[in-house]
Amino acid sequence: MVYSLATVVDLINTGAGERDGLAEVGDLEEFVRRREVSGVGAVTRRDLGEVRALREEFQAVFTAPDQPTAVGLLNTLLQRTRITPHLAEHDGHPLHVHYFAPGSSVAEHLAADCGVALAHVLVENERDRLRTCAAPDCSHVFVDESRNRSRVYCDSRTCGNRMHVAAYRARRRDAS
Repeated sequence: MVYSLATVVDLINTGAGERDGLAEVGDLEEFVRRREVSGVGAVTRRDLGEVRALREEFQAVFTAPDQPTAVGLLNTLLQRTRITPHLAEHDGHPLHVHYFAPGSSVAEHLAADCGVALAHVLVENERDRLRTCAAPDCSHVFVDESRNRSRVYCDSRTCGNRMHVAAYRARRRDAS
């Protein structure tokens, strides 16, 4: 489940930059390779369009204003998939559960596996862990896995450090 959550975060964040991370079929092929999405054959332009649309649906779940809205959006997404749980052990990964049906498109594969992972987050009443970076110039999403739910930046080394330096400089300016 943790891997699928990281995959959905990575998928959403392909749309959160100056350049769309899924602009071309090659970008989707790279995403599939990088995230080790198994059971996917040749990727097509149709797959690219479907995955880009799915990315927007997952973004809406992450940024939903409340739990009922997030649940409704995720249910709609999951109802379109053929969920077929099966145990798998491949590519050096330990035994795990896949939820996509054999022969699924890459979009349906991602919708099933990532959708079920998000469903577990909602069922466990942990929706507040689905966050958008607090840096004003960043729209990346992340899952706050901190014990006290205190993480506010997608990456403490980049956005977090940049915001802390800006706050420090502002305090020094105000003190002068």
